[in-house]
Amino acid sequence: VRVEGRVERLRDDESQVYYDTRIRGSRIGAWASRQSCVLRDREELEKQIEEVERKFEGKDEILVPEFWGGLRVLPDMVEFWQGRPSRLHDRFRYTKDEAAEGGWRIERLSP
Repeated sequence: VRVEGRVERLRDDESQVYYDTRIRGSRIGAWASRQSCVLRDREELEKQIEEVERKFEGKDEILVPEFWGGLRVLPDMVEFWQGRPSRLHDRFRYTKDEAAEGGWRIERLSP
């Protein structure tokens, strides 16, 4: 799948609504992990998790960290591609077009 279009950051309240649907361990992990930063070892991460667990011990509500948030993709084009061993792949492109039925123009593309 390939998507082209605009991306916008969710408002804090929208991020909180999504964040609240995640299991507690995932919400704790969002606080504990500095995503993509280098760790010395697994123990470093485990210690960070323990610190966050203590911080939120006994609390059901965990607010979204300031450094965490969601993004919304507003697509103008979506391409679906299904490979085949013969390389005669199936490809369909959906392009935003208010004049088209359903608001999307659908085209089959040559592999």
